[in-house]
Amino acid sequence: MTAFSFRVYVLLGMLLLATAAAPAQHHRDPFTQSEVDEIRDTSWQPQLRLGLYVKFARARLIAMEQMRSDPKTKDRPRQTHDKLDEFLLIYDELSENIETYVDRKDDIRKPLKTIIEADVDFKGRLRTLKESADVPAEEVSQYEFSLTNTLDTVTTSLQDHRKLLVEQEEAAKHRKKSDTKPYGNSSE
Repeated sequence: MTAFSFRVYVLLGMLLLATAAAPAQHHRDPFTQSEVDEIRDTSWQPQLRLGLYVKFARARLIAMEQMRSDPKTKDRPRQTHDKLDEFLLIYDELSENIETYVDRKDDIRKPLKTIIEADVDFKGRLRTLKESADVPAEEVSQYEFSLTNTLDTVTTSLQDHRKLLVEQEEAAKHRKKSDTKPYGNSSE
């Protein structure tokens, strides 16, 4: 085998591996096209943009609850798992956007209050699902990891969001104090 043939085989092997791995790496976009448009239109408005993420995340949990209560639902464990994954993808996007606005030093106190209220609601809805006594163990086992992961993420984020709100409130106080100081040095 020549060096050229060897390279061709290696290249073909790498392409085959990349092609096989691509579907495993592909995550389904949890947003509808109209949701994507709404998000894009609010990119520089933290209050509106973060509110949209909360709205879309809540909609996924409500849809999951409705699906779970519908006796006609087929493959309830799989659909529950998928809805939890969609919620978590949206919630992760919310967290990334919060980080972006914090890095830009935007004042996000007002949306943070809304997010904290939503976190409490999300945590309650997820805990209710986790504590459902009427769900067969074999069904729960199919989405238990996703549910536990999602609940842990929301719980941790709730703590982080509360801490961030305190930090934002403190920063706002310092901004107000520096805005009221007279110009120049008073000791002159």
